[in-house]
Amino acid sequence: MREEFDALFCNLISAMAKSSKQRTLSVYLYIPNIVGYIRIVLNCIAFALCFSNRRLFSILYFVSFVCDGLDGWFARKFNQVSTFGAVLDMVTDRVSTACLLAILSQFYSPGLVFLFLLALDIASHWLQMYSTFLSGKASHKDVKDSTNWLFKAYYGNRLFMAYCCVASEVIYLILFLLAKKQSESVIDVLADNATKISPLSFLIIFALFGWAIKQAVNVIQMKTAADMCVLYDINRKHRP
Repeated sequence: MREEFDALFCNLISAMAKSSKQRTLSVYLYIPNIVGYIRIVLNCIAFALCFSNRRLFSILYFVSFVCDGLDGWFARKFNQVSTFGAVLDMVTDRVSTACLLAILSQFYSPGLVFLFLLALDIASHWLQMYSTFLSGKASHKDVKDSTNWLFKAYYGNRLFMAYCCVASEVIYLILFLLAKKQSESVIDVLADNATKISPLSFLIIFALFGWAIKQAVNVIQMKTAADMCVLYDINRKHRP
């Protein structure tokens, strides 16, 4: 009887482990997550070619960025929203943007500007994700309880957020394509090209506006998330 019970118990554990592996594998193979893997491959190829073929780099980088919108659409369309997918998406975004900003810091002066933007981007999103975890929210985009109208408008309107994000990446890609080997002033390059009557000048002005909004949101997000972490500590200390 004992042997039969042990065998039944082992079979049950084995079945549970197999079922768990199947569920884990199924999440890894979600359509939006596969899109995420494609983005990583595209970015790896793009950065491998960034100094030898700038145009191809820009195309691959921008296609990868466009896929950032597709994975979210697939997740909602096929009900395949997952925490892993959300983390994969954010990490891919932050790493790709960070690499591009690091490259731009070598082309333009002051390079510290791009390193500051890199630090702001990573810090604000990391704090936002961590504060989301502490507050028990399902998504870092859930900012309904925020009192800042710009912050709520940014995450509350997908088109507005998409415009700001695309505008930021477009500015960085334009600077990358315009960069020369010698160190140039980033302000002079943007001003010279923005004042010329051309489609490029219109694109620069249109993108700069969205870029500025996104940086303002990053500052607000970092401060709001930091306040949330502090409030969590205060509430924890006052618990009986």
